[in-house]
Amino acid sequence: MLTRTTSYTTVGLEALPVEVEVDATRGLPALAIVGLPDQAVKEARERVRSAILNSQYRLPSQRFIVNLAPADVRKEGGVFDLAIALGLLAASRQLDPARLASVIVLGELALDGGVRAIHGALPIAMALRGSRRRLLVPAPNAPEAAVVDGVEVIPVASLREAAELLSGATTVVPHRAPRRRGARPTTRYDVDFSDIKGQAHAKRALEVAVAGGHHVLLIGPPGSGKTMLAGRIPTIQPDLTASEALETTMIHSVAGLLNGCEPLARQRPFRSPHHTSSAIALVGGGSIPKPGEISLAHRGVLFLDELPEFHRDVLESLRQPLEDGTVTVARAKRAVKFPARFMLVAAMNPCPCGYLTDPRGRCRCPSTKVAAYLSKISGPLLDRIDLHIEVPAVPFQTLTQAQDGEPSAAIKARVLKARERQRKRFAKEGVFANAQMRHKQVQKHCAMTDGAKTLLKQAMEELGLSARAYDKVLKVARTIADVSAHDLLQPEHIAEAIQYRSLDRQLWL
Repeated sequence: MLTRTTSYTTVGLEALPVEVEVDATRGLPALAIVGLPDQAVKEARERVRSAILNSQYRLPSQRFIVNLAPADVRKEGGVFDLAIALGLLAASRQLDPARLASVIVLGELALDGGVRAIHGALPIAMALRGSRRRLLVPAPNAPEAAVVDGVEVIPVASLREAAELLSGATTVVPHRAPRRRGARPTTRYDVDFSDIKGQAHAKRALEVAVAGGHHVLLIGPPGSGKTMLAGRIPTIQPDLTASEALETTMIHSVAGLLNGCEPLARQRPFRSPHHTSSAIALVGGGSIPKPGEISLAHRGVLFLDELPEFHRDVLESLRQPLEDGTVTVARAKRAVKFPARFMLVAAMNPCPCGYLTDPRGRCRCPSTKVAAYLSKISGPLLDRIDLHIEVPAVPFQTLTQAQDGEPSAAIKARVLKARERQRKRFAKEGVFANAQMRHKQVQKHCAMTDGAKTLLKQAMEELGLSARAYDKVLKVARTIADVSAHDLLQPEHIAEAIQYRSLDRQLWL
């Protein structure tokens, strides 16, 4: 007897339907799974067999063939376990095969018949939006899938519960996402910019960077507060919009990083990979492509501490995502695209020992070693970072002062006002921040006074700035003007933007 049911798999962020065919024939007792399964899918034979027996069902002594179609798509993980088990019950006439045709079945089985959570439930629910088909999911995945309107999500905790539900012996109420009243609650953080003593210049630069969505490089000696500054950037970023929260949650769902407490992400991601990370870990990939750190940081912050310690090929792999906001992982049979619209925040020392800029003259690094250290970051990558910020050591008098610094709430209020100006400016252009402007938009929205134009021309000639750096300076100046509520770029806006290009000015060499 042949039965069919439908499950889903994810390739990148795309959900693809998989038809689970189960055929029961005469022959030596066996359970074979075909259709390009990986090792985890092949091992479903043992999980399914034990789950069926421990759920007080029988597995007849027949030959069962399970086909996962289409056969040219690699299948991975335990997401098909529940669909295979229900197909076996239908093929052995313990369940009505017609009832399987109306549902989508997802879930990994435990040996006792319980149903475990899977990865990628949200992208699958998004693919089913408007189809009016019931979606059987593990109970832990129900809140995640239920945020999608137009999908009837049925949570199941065990194989027996799923079989009784399909046979009509029991009923289960579809899971409904709770309706939020009013605005989304403001995210609370355990850290605040008021914790940081001094560093007014760096705080101002980070305010500008967040207001325009610019990439930042923090340069300073050990212990100057670079990591503290970076860790507090999320406290001044705008809260996630509904669409941004959905995008972020989909990526984390595929990666299996949802904590189960909230069906949708509430905080912007902050990812801080170690400098030993590989290019695949950072950008994404693998035999079956998975999102990397830059995609997990989508709509949030990617913090790379000790930037020169990363392998050069790893850093060079960031060049295209920094420009495009996406990363494409190409394989022989398929190219998978992941979103990667993140704010890069990097930190580094000015020299190998870290004390080149120390006023006490503790550095003994020769100029050749300093040059070699800085050259670990290529010019093209450095060109894509909008702001290069000096973070000097904090003097004792500043550290011991009793007065707190400016709180994150006050900085965030100015950021939101600047973002609102940008939202109105780019309402019909598909851009949400100044950092995303293309060259034509820079020419259109970065009108300058004659004094500002003269200053920029002088800087271009003396510093030898590239065409990309020219656009970067104008974008940053546009953000500075937005923070100051100016429509026309003034000389002081250009001057401040140029000050944020420390490495272009070759400050230490």
